[in-house]
Amino acid sequence: MSTLLLRLAGPMQAWGDSSRFTRRETRAEPTKSGVLGLLAAAQGRRRVDPIEDLLSLRFGVRIDQPGRILRDFQTAHRASDGAVMPLSTRFYLADAAFLAGVEGNAALLEGLVDSLRHPTFPLYLGRRSCPAPPDLIQGLLDEDLVGALTSYRWIASDWHRRRMGATVNLPIVLDDDGDLAGDRLTSRDVPRSFDPERREYSWRDVVRLDRTAVVTNELARPSGDDFFQVVASA
Repeated sequence: MSTLLLRLAGPMQAWGDSSRFTRRETRAEPTKSGVLGLLAAAQGRRRVDPIEDLLSLRFGVRIDQPGRILRDFQTAHRASDGAVMPLSTRFYLADAAFLAGVEGNAALLEGLVDSLRHPTFPLYLGRRSCPAPPDLIQGLLDEDLVGALTSYRWIASDWHRRRMGATVNLPIVLDDDGDLAGDRLTSRDVPRSFDPERREYSWRDVVRLDRTAVVTNELARPSGDDFFQVVASA
C-alpha cells in the first residue's frame, strides 16, 4: 500500500459533519467527507458522480497545530428580491495545520496527485472561503497510513513551533482497523453521495492515537528539514 500526504493549513478552515440550518459548526480536525470531496473536486467530479473508488481509501489525520475556534455572524440578501435572509452563525478553525493521509492502491493515488497538481475545480478546506494552500501535496510514500503519519516531519507554522517546548503532542485520528490501541470513537462523515438533493453520510469507526514529537534540533531550521522524532506514547 501507498499513502498520499496532504498539508491542510491556512488562516481559516471548517470541517462540519452535523451542521444544520443557520448554525454551521466545525470539527476539531478534518473530516473524511471533506477531504474526499477535495479529491473529487480536483478530479473534476460532479456532485452526482459516483465516488466508490475514493471510499475505498483509508483516511487519517495528524493534528500538528490545533488552532482555535473562530465564530462569525453572517447575513445575506436574496438576489431575486433583496429580502433579508436569517442571520447565520458559522464556526471556523483559525491558524490550524493538519497532516492528512489517504492510503490505497498506488495507481489510484498517483492519479490523485496529478489531479491535485492541475485541479479541475478550486480546492478549499471545507468551505469555499477557505482556499487550500500551495503546498497541499506533501508526497506519495511507499508506506502504510500509520507509518506515514507517525514518521513525517512536523508541519506546524514557524511561530507555533517557537511557542512549543522540547516535546509536542501530535494526536492521530484515523479509520479503525481493529489492530491499534487507542481511544475508539464513531464519526458520521463517510460520504455515500454528495448530490445536493439527497446527500447521504454513513458512520465509520475511528481510533485516536497519542503521539509525542521529540524535537531534536533548533526550531529555527527551515520547515522542509526533518528535525524531530515521533514516538508512540501509551
